[in-house]
Amino acid sequence: QVQLVESGGGLVQAGGSMRLSCVASGRTFSTYAMGWFRQAPGKEREFVAAISVRGSSTYYGDSVKGRFTISRDNNKNTVYLQMNSLKPEDTAVYYCAAPDRKYYLGLTRNQYDYWGQGTQVTVST
Repeated sequence: QVQLVESGGGLVQAGGSMRLSCVASGRTFSTYAMGWFRQAPGKEREFVAAISVRGSSTYYGDSVKGRFTISRDNNKNTVYLQMNSLKPEDTAVYYCAAPDRKYYLGLTRNQYDYWGQGTQVTVST
């Protein structure tokens, strides 16, 4: 059973930084791509970032490019999302996600099969 547990959310002022972590368990972490999504109240769940199995390829949503960085540590079964220059519009619940297929990297919500419980990020003005 794949489990994803996010941590690191909270309240931060605009312009600040925050790092989210997601620990995965239940299968061999290093053979699966990982992704981050977010969902603000009343909005669809939005793609934020994705990373390939070894971390050599990364992809970002247009709204976070240049500000967010996704990374992973396969020795710790953990994927990270470093968020810099945060804006109030980044306020959302952030979800870690994983696909069911090995080596498969997706950029849309329906390409992921496993989801964490989410962690709230609130950016104040």
